[in-house]
Amino acid sequence: MSYHQSFTSLNHNYVASFDKGHLPLPPSKHVAVVTCMDARVEPASQLGINLGEAHVIRNAGGRAKEALRSIVISQRLLGTREVAVFHHTDCGMLTFNNEDIRKQIKSEESGKAEVASLVDHIDFLPFPDLEQSVKDDVEFLKENPLLLEGTVITGWTYDVKTGKVKQIA
Repeated sequence: MSYHQSFTSLNHNYVASFDKGHLPLPPSKHVAVVTCMDARVEPASQLGINLGEAHVIRNAGGRAKEALRSIVISQRLLGTREVAVFHHTDCGMLTFNNEDIRKQIKSEESGKAEVASLVDHIDFLPFPDLEQSVKDDVEFLKENPLLLEGTVITGWTYDVKTGKVKQIA
């Protein structure tokens, strides 16, 4: 059985005690958290964020470049004034480079010229150094003219073995 087949029955448990339908659209803490999609990363409980308090933007590696569109919407339309970038230890993005993944995809899809052409134009945004990637993403956001002037931008790491966070930038 595919896991999605349990969504409806599992949702019944959530609905039974759901009392948050009154929350406003803008996040009450005016913060956007950019973090990785890794299943071991759960920013709400790890950072004490309650429903309705923050925007959580997730992607592979928690990369700011990929999150930019969402950050701009979060700021311009929904009032966030702070961005916190979180990368984590043991991240899969530390394990490959663009050429590695391109070769893998081309090999798995051999003979499909369209796939080869498309994959050559994707920057998968891997990184070889965890702390430097945080610094790079913070710098990218600080220099980006699309973010509102005065935005507080910080960079962090999350340790998947201990659960601890550490400010890097």
